[in-house]
Amino acid sequence: MPRERGEKVIATNRRAHHEYSIEKTYEAGLVLTGTEVKSLRQGRANLSDGYAYIDGGQAYLDAVHIPEYSQGHWTNHSAKRTRKLLLHKEEIVKLSHAVSAGGYTLIPLKLYFSDGRAKVEIGVAKGKHEWDKRQTLRERQDKREAERAMRSRNRLGE
Repeated sequence: MPRERGEKVIATNRRAHHEYSIEKTYEAGLVLTGTEVKSLRQGRANLSDGYAYIDGGQAYLDAVHIPEYSQGHWTNHSAKRTRKLLLHKEEIVKLSHAVSAGGYTLIPLKLYFSDGRAKVEIGVAKGKHEWDKRQTLRERQDKREAERAMRSRNRLGE
């Protein structure tokens, strides 16, 4: 019986949705050391430079910054070490086929605790061009303006 219930988000990669179009997402467990878990429980992590890759039938997460635990000593971990991802074999095969097809990469989207266990949400992503980013921003701005106009019209009672 886990002590914690529900989901507690530690870090999100907000830049990922701007830089990439996310095709599909997967939930993966993480192999962590004790000081990494303690540092994550303090709510400290950075996913912005992180990426995942498949090597030899195993999935790994690289360049995710989990700072050293403040009360740790010689047993502390290195901040940007490579961490193994826990996925089912079928999921690893699907991910490796998607990446080897070309143009796709694996990006960490969210790092969180689910019922006391550290999880990471991995997205199969394709990089956006500059005009894609501008178009997305324009669509979001148009939607916001339309909602504003509808709200003001409803307030006036027309």
